[in-house]
Amino acid sequence: MPHRNTPLAQPTPRHTLTAAAALAASLIVPTARAQAAWPNRPLKIVVGFPGGSSPDLMARALAEPLSQALGQPVVVDNRPGAGGNIAADLVARASDDHTIGLMINGNMTIAKILNPATPYDPLTDLTPVSLLAVAPLVLTVPNSVTASGAEFLALAKQSGDKWNYGSPGIGTVAHIGMELFKSRAGLAPVHVPYQGNPQVIAAMLSGQVQMALLPPGLAMAQVRGGKLRAIGVTSAARSSVVPEVPSLSESGVRDLQLEIWNAVAAPNSLPKAHVNRLATLLTEIVRRPEMRQTIFAMGWQVAGTSPQGLANRVKMDTAVMADVIERNQIRPN
Repeated sequence: MPHRNTPLAQPTPRHTLTAAAALAASLIVPTARAQAAWPNRPLKIVVGFPGGSSPDLMARALAEPLSQALGQPVVVDNRPGAGGNIAADLVARASDDHTIGLMINGNMTIAKILNPATPYDPLTDLTPVSLLAVAPLVLTVPNSVTASGAEFLALAKQSGDKWNYGSPGIGTVAHIGMELFKSRAGLAPVHVPYQGNPQVIAAMLSGQVQMALLPPGLAMAQVRGGKLRAIGVTSAARSSVVPEVPSLSESGVRDLQLEIWNAVAAPNSLPKAHVNRLATLLTEIVRRPEMRQTIFAMGWQVAGTSPQGLANRVKMDTAVMADVIERNQIRPN
């Protein structure tokens, strides 16, 4: 019988699916291994403020427990300058997958709005990781001012632009927050910027300025030492950080909800899996009882959020701050 050429067997749909599944598995396994191996060298936390500053202390408190959780050293790299924006730009441009930043409000919200020349855009160049801790600001005055609450607000209103207020610089949360407070309370003190909060405190003690918004950790040390007085906090209700200080809403100031915060952000190039892992670990770390106590002693209330939680906060604060900046035509020096 003549030999017939038999065509080669065509793969069945089942064979095709099996081959595709095998190929997919071969691609997934290396990816999973790469993710599991991250980080494979020291992780760097860039801080835009000098040693001993609040962001620096927060970063150093987190470094050791985060290192233990990741299995790699965690190094704090201080790059002070421009209100933290130099460090934020370094983080935004990092492409090594091993650089993150510990930042304050302004670095992640108003930097580009305040100064269009800022080299990075916080909304597009930075990826939110976790909101670590929050605190209200404390409205403080020299100890020579004896009026409190609504009586103080009436006195400040009567003084008009004869009074000054200090801040650690144009565009800081203390500056923009005071402008927001002025609009809510109907006040008109003149802004006097300084290099930092220590200089603001010295100016109050010498009588150069009559008021300032200070972080609780700095304000209460002076208040408890009898050098300054606390009028109120910039929150809708009393804060657990300084429960002895009334909220400004108790004195009749409405719609004032202003907080400072520390957060971790990453370059937008950092893979989402790494971002989510960092957020999970950081949230767990800051919520440990001993870490919560450490952060509270610094003058902060622990938050610990998901990346989306921080993104929501950035969006909300950006809208509020941008409105104040535009209405008051605030521009950098």
